[in-house]
Amino acid sequence: MELGVFSFNTETTIRPDELAVAAEERGFESVWFPEHTHIPASRESPFPGGVPLPDEYAHMADPFASAAAAAAVTTRIKIGTGICLLTERDPITLAKIVATVDRISEGRFLFGVGAGWNREEMAHHGTRFEERWAVFGERLAAMKMLWTEEEASFHGAHVDFERVWSYPKPHQRPHPPILLGTLGSRFGRARVVEYGDGWLPVGSIHRRKLEDDIRELHAMLREAGRDPAEVPISMFDTLETPERLLRPYADSGLFVRAIPRCPTADRDTVLRWLDRYAEIGHAIR
Repeated sequence: MELGVFSFNTETTIRPDELAVAAEERGFESVWFPEHTHIPASRESPFPGGVPLPDEYAHMADPFASAAAAAAVTTRIKIGTGICLLTERDPITLAKIVATVDRISEGRFLFGVGAGWNREEMAHHGTRFEERWAVFGERLAAMKMLWTEEEASFHGAHVDFERVWSYPKPHQRPHPPILLGTLGSRFGRARVVEYGDGWLPVGSIHRRKLEDDIRELHAMLREAGRDPAEVPISMFDTLETPERLLRPYADSGLFVRAIPRCPTADRDTVLRWLDRYAEIGHAIR
């Protein structure tokens, strides 16, 4: 099991390019940047984490600008969105952004995506919460056409455009892997079967039956005619997790990577944290 690193990527912590360089130097496999375009001040939507919403949620930088900056100064480390909210993005514009970052990174980009949980936030982008997965599905399907077809068109209830030329095409063919971030529910796992080239089980690290959930996902994939080996699973956005807790997951063989969250703190604090977790990464491989 490889080790990545997740950063809230705010203006008060280490820069994304500096984080990526430091993580690559220490042997981390990947670096991940999250997305919330904004947080509505009404705070009507409850935070799924079950605690007051952390301040850093309103301070995230743009994940794609950060990913491009990280890609430009590194050569080996993979760079992912953790996660991009398709319900808040125009698919034509986003297809170009993803392809551009994938080309800058020469195929090191991992496209982590999700539908989101904040009703007011996505409503500001014109998406009704009840329709979020329908919107998600059409936007993703449209982007795949833009990435793979020389002259693409799409006609749906939420996405509609006539024949277009869209470049660049991604470096990875047919496109960067789609890693779906969902809560650890059967509904979420069904979405992984439908859309995902991998699973980022959000919040599931604390669930005692996570491994059972994965085995159920594997059964669902087989039923759909898909090979579970082609849908890798990452332990996403884990909190302070020492080696003794990570090792059983590594030994299970069910996960390709763990992605612990580094502190939203100053550069020196983050570098010390990377040093400590680099040792854990070497120990669990």
